[in-house]
Amino acid sequence: MTEPVLSEALLRVDDLQIELVTDTGVVRAVDGVTFEIHAGETVTIIGESGSGKSTTAMGILGLLPEDVAVQSGRVRFKGTDILGDHKALRKVRGQHIALVPQDPMTALSPVHTIGTQLREAVAHSGVRGKANQVQRCIELLEQVRIPRPQTQLTKYPHQLSGGMMQRVLIAGALAASPELIVADEPTSALDVTVQASILDLLLELQESTGIGMLLITHDLGVARLMSDRILVIKQGRFVEGGDADAMVSRPQNPYTKKLLDAVPQLGPWENAPQEVLA
Repeated sequence: MTEPVLSEALLRVDDLQIELVTDTGVVRAVDGVTFEIHAGETVTIIGESGSGKSTTAMGILGLLPEDVAVQSGRVRFKGTDILGDHKALRKVRGQHIALVPQDPMTALSPVHTIGTQLREAVAHSGVRGKANQVQRCIELLEQVRIPRPQTQLTKYPHQLSGGMMQRVLIAGALAASPELIVADEPTSALDVTVQASILDLLLELQESTGIGMLLITHDLGVARLMSDRILVIKQGRFVEGGDADAMVSRPQNPYTKKLLDAVPQLGPWENAPQEVLA
């Protein structure tokens, strides 16, 4: 991880409140979440399924489903409020803040080639002309360490391994050279034998680019490996947060201790075989 630049925060979230409409009434899914992320820093939100971690991320990006809505709070990117300004959010999202979604099988279209889908992201970033776009696609696939990139552009998602599809999603997120990546459970849909290589790739990209990262995970072992700071969420509220090493070695909240106890002695990044990129 690069050393965070602790000046103006890239992202500042203040008292975020998100509600879910159900058949039985309104449920507060996220309740007063506040945090910030600086350049080169990885902040991880960790919690069990249904705790509100992914809802927080999608609320920041304005990607909530119709039955979920932000009720109050502020989200500022480099000082500009993007939560209350849809035009500002559209300008930032995909350009300065990029998303790496959880499941490449659902995030990628099965009926379009990798090249077609990646070119769309490249075109959105401002690159004009087919030849220039293809060249940029090749560069991005090389950046995420996919071999024979020109050949891979002609393939469909089902022709790639899960790990390679996740690398394609990361390449798409990097198309506009964003300053912040939101990585929503980026390895949970992958076999344990390839999780390590994806995590290593994200760390390598952060080291080389200085990008900030908001990581969403249910795995405290992954959080320990990747993070500068860890925020533990339960039922929509942060129950504990702090330096990653301190959180793992000296957790204070019983819920954090339970998450720590659930981590296997050997995580997926230890002694795992390297992904076969063929």
